[in-house]
Amino acid sequence: MPELPRVSGAAVVRAPERLGFVKLRQSGNDVIMRRGSNGCVVPLHSEVKVGTLAGVLRQADVSPDEFLAAL
Repeated sequence: MPELPRVSGAAVVRAPERLGFVKLRQSGNDVIMRRGSNGCVVPLHSEVKVGTLAGVLRQADVSPDEFLAAL
């Protein structure tokens, strides 16, 4: 498994959009995204921690390799 980078919340939102996810809504600093039956909640922080990013990828059922390719 490749090491995940520290990226901004906006960059984390853009990567799933390239993978076919759609922004459903935004609630405060959280963006709710969905692709089919898979969904995830992305925090819009200036820097998303590695553990939080790993949790978002697990929710979305996206591999780290797919995520890094979409960045």
